[in-house]
Formats: sequence, structure tokens, C-alpha cells
Amino acid sequence: MSEQVSQILVVGGGISGISTAVEAAEAGYNVTVVEQAPFLGGRVARMNKYFPKLCPPACGLEINFRRIKLNSRIEYLTLAEVENISGSSGNFDVTVTQRPRFINDKCVSCGACAEACPVEVPNDFNLGMSNRKAAYMPYEQAFPQQYVIDEHACQKDSCGEACKKACKYDAIDLSMQPLSYVTKYKSIVLATGWKPYDASKMDNLGFTTSKNIIANVAMERLASKNGPTQGKIVRPSDGKEAKRVAFVQCAGSRDENHLAYCSAVCCLASLKQITYVREQYPDAEIYMFYIDLRTSGTTYERFLNTVKDDEKVTLIKGKVAKVHEDQSTGDIIVEAEDIMAGKKIKVPVDLCVLATGMQSTLGDMRLPHEVKINENGFMVEDINQPGIYAVGCAKDPMDVAKSVQGATGAALKAIQTVRRSA
Repeated sequence: MSEQVSQILVVGGGISGISTAVEAAEAGYNVTVVEQAPFLGGRVARMNKYFPKLCPPACGLEINFRRIKLNSRIEYLTLAEVENISGSSGNFDVTVTQRPRFINDKCVSCGACAEACPVEVPNDFNLGMSNRKAAYMPYEQAFPQQYVIDEHACQKDSCGEACKKACKYDAIDLSMQPLSYVTKYKSIVLATGWKPYDASKMDNLGFTTSKNIIANVAMERLASKNGPTQGKIVRPSDGKEAKRVAFVQCAGSRDENHLAYCSAVCCLASLKQITYVREQYPDAEIYMFYIDLRTSGTTYERFLNTVKDDEKVTLIKGKVAKVHEDQSTGDIIVEAEDIMAGKKIKVPVDLCVLATGMQSTLGDMRLPHEVKINENGFMVEDINQPGIYAVGCAKDPMDVAKSVQGATGAALKAIQTVRRSA
């Protein structure tokens, strides 16, 4: 860690966390960002485009990365996790552990270590749909621009010397050990983000029975130029062009047996992904099965109408009863109720995309007992217990725009706590 005295701790380096950190630092306060991944950017870095403008997320992330790089008031710790929080507003003691990167600051991102590395493992950035080396950079614009060695995949004893010899900058250090810090902070912002609901828990949707039934997060990677297929939307099973695609809404959301709440962004995410397919395949046929379409705000409503007016897109109001694979063709059969037509239907498609809900990750943290978590796993801020605040999907399911807007408020609350404790 640096020698600066940090006043605000931001837990999570996704779009909410880095936006909060930049706002607070540019107002004159020292901030530390703790991120468990080897890079900042969170789930936004894995997206293909934002809705409704359909622009790539790299633009917004790159600007924020530059603001972080040029601001000496921001310290960021990657591969790090908060182990314990104690104390009270204005005087928190926080224990952070940081896993070794095995590559030091001499790294110039030349990629020689990855070229020399003989070990390949499933690429978690691409949700296992491609492979990567044990020495890797998650994606081209990753921040920090520094390679990392996967400690679980690296075969240090058998190939470590070859890796070290390949790096002419002496950046490989396989002797690195985990580090632990106990630091005082005056205020804490939880920007822990979200994870997709586990689609395998819904037996009727057939997620584990076919490679051609995927979650919406996987669709983002399929459509991305830096994804497993370089942006070509195909069936994972055989590489066939996906020209008939079904989108199944509320896959786990608004269901008392799974996620009882609406995840807020799934409808818009699917509408966005429909445009991916239609742009790539002008003759593609799209089916979207929904309970209710929720697109709050006039801009989002216009986006819905644009997609709805496409003659190749069919929106079907009705609950999906079953999704399964036709073993003879590899096609996916979606069985559903068409409420408007008053009948049950079966639709064969090349690819089925499940709009899985957003699940809070706060439950994975060790939080002080004063921090209140509601029945859905999101933080409830208590005005009687100031000092710890939530932003983005640690607070509620929300899209990128609302997360960034909320970051300004979170930064202001954290600053107010710092000022009160001065």
C-alpha cells in the first residue's frame, strides 16, 4: 500500500466503485479501492454494448481509468478482499488480504510470458467459452495494464524458469506471497456489484442439458469482438450461425422459489441483445417470451418501440413452461403459453438466451452486524448507523447509468462522514 493516509475505502472496482472513487478523489479526498479480480471494471468490462445508445463500454471505462491513473489520491488494490471490518463511523479498522500477482511493476505488457506459458485453462472472462494461458491479461484494455499469473493453474516447478527467461524485463516473481493489511478508514462505500443467478437451479429451462441454452451474460461475450468467437453469434455446440434465437425473460426473477424481485435491467438487456443478432443476421428471426415488459423512462420506452417495430421480432406474452434440445437436430424447443393468442406453442430455435436475474454479492462478505441486509440480499442504509454506504447493485438491481448517478451520492455521503469526524 502507498504511504498516503486514505480516508475513504471503496469495496469493489466495478463501474459503481471506480465512479465513486473518482468523484471523491477529485473533490480532494484520499480513496482506496479494493477489488478481488486482477483488474478494475467489473461486469461492465465484459459487456458488448450499453443500452439504449448501443455504444461500447470501453469508452466510459477508458476515461475513468485515465482519471484514476492521473489522480494521486486514488490507491487501488487488485486481487484483494476485505476480511474484516470493525469500529464505527469515522474510525473503522479494516483488514484486507491481497493475493500475489506473481508479476511486478516492471511489466510492460509485452505478452512474452503468455507466449511462453504451456498451460491452458478455461477463460473465466469469457465464462469458460474459450481458453487462456496461466499467464494472461484479461482483455486488451485491462487496468492495470499488467499481466497476472493464475496461482491455481501455474505449474511453477515444471515451467517457472521458462516463463522467467521469456521476460526480458525481469517482471516475473514466483516467490510473491499473500499480504495482509490492517488500515483505518473514516468511511466505507460498498460497491460489491452482482452475480448472475444460477440458471441450473431452474430444471424446466434446461440450462445444463444443452450448450445452446445460455445465460444473458454469455450472450454479451459471444457478441463482443474480444469474446470467444470474435463477435460472431453462433451456436456453442457446433458453430452454426444463430439465425433463430429465443429470449426467455424472468429466468429466476419474480419467482418466490428463486429471486422474488424484478432485476430491473433484464428486459432492456434482452432488447439490446436482440439488436446484436438483427445487425449481424438481417434475415434472423427473434422470439422474446415475457411476463411483463419493464422499460422505465421515455428513452427506454422508445428503445423498446424501436425493437418491437422490427417485423422479424416477435414478442410473446406468456410464461415459458419448458426448454429442451431436439437431439436429432440440436435445435432448442421452447414450450410456452401465448396468452394473447390463447394457446400453448412450441418454437424451435438455434439458440436460447435466458435472462437470468441480478443477485447481490454482499452475502459473500464479512460485514459488521450493524450493516442491515434485506430479504433480497441488498443493503438497507440506516441513518442511525452512518459511515458505511452502498452504491450500485449492492443497494438495488440497477443499470449502468443509475449506478454512475448513484456514485455521486455515495461519494458525497462518504465525504460528509469524513468531514464530521475531522
